[in-house]
Amino acid sequence: MAALLLNRSFFCHLFLFLFCLPSINTLSTVSISQTPNSNQTFICVLQHPNQQGQSNLNCTTFPRTQTPPFTLDVNPTVTYSQIVGGNGFVCALGPSSSSSSIMGCWRFSGNASNVPYKRIYNGSLLQDIDSSHSHVCGLVNNNDSGLKLECWQWHDFNSSSGSLRNMSMSSIAVGENFVCGLSPTGDVKCTGTGRVNNSRVVVDVPPPGGNYTFLAAGVRHACVLSGDGGLDCWGDMEGEKPEGRFVSLALGENRSCALGHDRRVVCWGSNNFTMLQSLQDTFFESIVAKKSVFCGVVSSDFSFLCWGSPYFDSDSKVFEDVLPGPCRNKCPCGPLPNSAKLCQSSDVICQPCSPQVVQSSLPPPPPPPSPSPSPSQPLLPSNNSRWSSRMVAFLVVGCVGCSSLLLVIAFFLHRHCKSKRRGSRVHDSGRLDDESSHSQPQPQTEAGSRVLQKRLSHVISMGNGSPLEEFSLQTLLQVTDNFSEEKRVGIGSFGSVYRATLEDGKEVAIKRAEASSSTYTVLGAQVDKDNAFVNELESLSRLHHKNLVRLVGFYEDTKERILVYEYMDNGSLSDHLHKLQTSALMSWPVRIKVALDAARGIEYLHQYATPPIIHRDIKSANILLDAKWTAKVSDFGLSLMGPDPEDEEAHLSLLAAGTVGYMDPEYYRLQHLTPKSDVYSFGVVLLELLSGYKAIHKNENGVPRNVVDFVVPFIFQDEIHRVLDRRVPPPTPFEIEAVAFVGYLAADCVRLEGRDRPTMSQVVNNLERALAACLAQPILSRSTTHSSSQ
Repeated sequence: MAALLLNRSFFCHLFLFLFCLPSINTLSTVSISQTPNSNQTFICVLQHPNQQGQSNLNCTTFPRTQTPPFTLDVNPTVTYSQIVGGNGFVCALGPSSSSSSIMGCWRFSGNASNVPYKRIYNGSLLQDIDSSHSHVCGLVNNNDSGLKLECWQWHDFNSSSGSLRNMSMSSIAVGENFVCGLSPTGDVKCTGTGRVNNSRVVVDVPPPGGNYTFLAAGVRHACVLSGDGGLDCWGDMEGEKPEGRFVSLALGENRSCALGHDRRVVCWGSNNFTMLQSLQDTFFESIVAKKSVFCGVVSSDFSFLCWGSPYFDSDSKVFEDVLPGPCRNKCPCGPLPNSAKLCQSSDVICQPCSPQVVQSSLPPPPPPPSPSPSPSQPLLPSNNSRWSSRMVAFLVVGCVGCSSLLLVIAFFLHRHCKSKRRGSRVHDSGRLDDESSHSQPQPQTEAGSRVLQKRLSHVISMGNGSPLEEFSLQTLLQVTDNFSEEKRVGIGSFGSVYRATLEDGKEVAIKRAEASSSTYTVLGAQVDKDNAFVNELESLSRLHHKNLVRLVGFYEDTKERILVYEYMDNGSLSDHLHKLQTSALMSWPVRIKVALDAARGIEYLHQYATPPIIHRDIKSANILLDAKWTAKVSDFGLSLMGPDPEDEEAHLSLLAAGTVGYMDPEYYRLQHLTPKSDVYSFGVVLLELLSGYKAIHKNENGVPRNVVDFVVPFIFQDEIHRVLDRRVPPPTPFEIEAVAFVGYLAADCVRLEGRDRPTMSQVVNNLERALAACLAQPILSRSTTHSSSQ
């Protein structure tokens, strides 16, 4: 029984360590690199991406020169999550989804001023990357065995051997030719590949025992922090370690610094290295080091200061508004004050918890029960043993409390999510009535008819300076030859489309709802045609943009629903990509121009319409071309008034609708509709434009295949030329970078998570650049598109 209780105490202690105690921020938001064969230092930091579409990765060179010798070819719309650096390289992690990651590096070489980006990893979710002066390592999420160590730029390193082979790791630290891992239970182990720079001093001599919460590595030594902030170090460390309690470490070569619980930095090392006198009373949130250079993020304003080399001026700031740690959506001990300005959406940066804070948040232990020991062995160890009865009771109560809290939270989250999936709406700007929120069609009762009339009256009365014409049924029958098959040119969201010429000579397209049914099917769901009719009438009556099809008028009675549009002479984009043998869209500049036109129309819906509009059915068949080959977005039968575009967390919760192959998988899976759902659909259109394949097409074996699954891997491998539409002449040297750039943009648009996709404004900006590059010397690369922006 005693063993059982001790085991329970151990597991509860483990539970508290893993789930109740906050983890210290270990994500690297700063990289320090030395340029090869020079005395220059290249410092990069992560910041909040601004509204001008600039990247959150920014860099500078020291000593400062009028023109920095190196600039990274950085993607202005990618949001990077971690960065590391070393001798002649900078690596960045991002964009990432919930299940996969991409990491690439910029390597300095020769006298090149513009350092190109090269991807080195694309696979399962990668966490907690770290680097030494030469190597990069990370923890890869392996669903079968947890986190697995992998390293790059380390040819003779074998992650499957050594003391870390079977160790479950929560974080790592990389030194020169050695790497150490910290387990979830606080154990530390190290492994290495040679005796270069005495790295075996760290590997051969085990670290002191204890349950640790933080791990850091220098060039030839390593240090850990215990749960109460105590500092232990081993290896070839110079100087005498300080006394005190600490929350973070930064280790260099022969030098070390530690961030105390009071947020002040203390340093020690060779030649009596100490913190600069002018910075000893400065409060920091995080610190980092590489060889002789040390830097930190200031608590008061998140500015960035460096020390350790004579060319750093302690009175000047290297950067403003630098992330001191990762952005998260919840914090056990509260957010850092004013940290929300550094993160996207509603995320914040967590402030670390001291042991006292964690302990005080747990329920007080009850008085110990009266013991009933057996004659031979007590049920609990005595007070002199390592585990007292009070400790066991404390841990059991804490464990049960945390477990109960998690169960309660999970229960309410389940109910909350379940209720939303039943059709509730979040952050909805509201319709004129609630009819459109029903997933099942309702019979056209007298009350339903009154609701429809009310909505129609409201739409017609809006005017917007361009009142719609209400046609007579006789006129429409006459100009369409009683809606003859000869006049029919296509099918829209809720009916057939006919070409006609009005009495004044104006050519129009007339969309008529089918009389055989009051509903139509989208992804297996029945959609009310009355709602589709009023949606389109309501949207287009108040939207005026050169890249949206213009609504001319309508007709409505108890049996007929008819809309009249301007006629688009050159049909749909889908026809030119998949049906017509000859087309004007047989050049890359024209295709990019068509994409830009359509993107501008969608951007107008998202950013400038009041209230904003989510189209919900963006596809090549709904992008039409007029006589001058201007592309316009059409078919608003599924459109909805969207949430506030400034609120990135806002969404509509409703059953999925759209077209298979174009639908946002996040919207389909979670039933959360946002403007980023249109971005995904538009990304599929871009892939169609580039490859000539349909969204859903058959491969060489006749098996259906999604264009996203087929084309995007080639884009990630920088082999887009292998999947370009063969009907279009190969891109010229001026066009190839623009085409590749659009490919990267398309891949960003179809990211699995909406927050990783660009906004339509960013898409428009990138397509404008791509089109300009077709006509002049291009200056584009992979690292100037997105992703993830959002």
